[in-house]
Amino acid sequence: MIIIADGGSTKTNWCLLDNAGKKVYFNTEGYNPYFVDSEYIVNSLKKGLPKDLPYAEVAEVNYYGAGVHNEEKANIVVEALKQVFVNSQVFVGHDLLAAARALLGDQPGFAAILGTGTNTCIYDGKDIAHNIDSAAYILGDEGSGCYIGKKLLTDYIRGYMPEDVREAFWEAYKLTPDDVMDAVYTKPLANRFCASFSKFVYDVPVNIRYSRGIVQSAFDDFFRNLVSRYPDYQNYSFNCIGSVGYNFRNVLEETAAQYGMKVGRIVRSPIDDLVQYHINKPTAN
Repeated sequence: MIIIADGGSTKTNWCLLDNAGKKVYFNTEGYNPYFVDSEYIVNSLKKGLPKDLPYAEVAEVNYYGAGVHNEEKANIVVEALKQVFVNSQVFVGHDLLAAARALLGDQPGFAAILGTGTNTCIYDGKDIAHNIDSAAYILGDEGSGCYIGKKLLTDYIRGYMPEDVREAFWEAYKLTPDDVMDAVYTKPLANRFCASFSKFVYDVPVNIRYSRGIVQSAFDDFFRNLVSRYPDYQNYSFNCIGSVGYNFRNVLEETAAQYGMKVGRIVRSPIDDLVQYHINKPTAN
């Protein structure tokens, strides 16, 4: 019995694969070790995981997560998972590796994440061969939900937002500019807070031209500052995991075409393909 998990900064998708090949899916919040510690993760898992999960029977946990950039950050997650799954071998890898394995399997190519955060890589069919650091949500993460949300919030605070959008924003959230500043600069998990407003850009049918312009600008920054910096990037198809890439895929496809890149797969969540990867290669980490 094994578990495969794909952890973003906002949500983690889990799949329990039993010895008969049956799949059981469930979700918890996301655990980015840049923002939460092992104790937080343990407490959250104890509350969020299914109560009837056969913890003692799980032999292997394969967890891919946002923020797992080095051994120190990975160990925060490893320590937490070992406290919850006490009889399991635990593998913790980067969510970018999960995206590449889910999108490309054992074939080389280009893979990206466009969710709460952003990441990109060239994948050699087994591991990440080249990665340009996204620089995270304060310095970078171009094209991400957080990046789109920050653009919207900046317009709101500065008074640049069109009046019809501003009215819809107020009706949806009842937040003053001071409330926004307080949430971003004094409260925890500012990246999630900012990213949550990408849903407003997607869902609210007010001033589509304005909303589309925000997304186009974010994706242009993403391709200009990240994707196009890979050598021979136009020789690859563009493959992407994440809710932002999936929800705004029409704009994403247009932007990719402007940069001379063909589009391959755009998938909301990697979990199904990632589970299949581990079924096909159950010992591959």
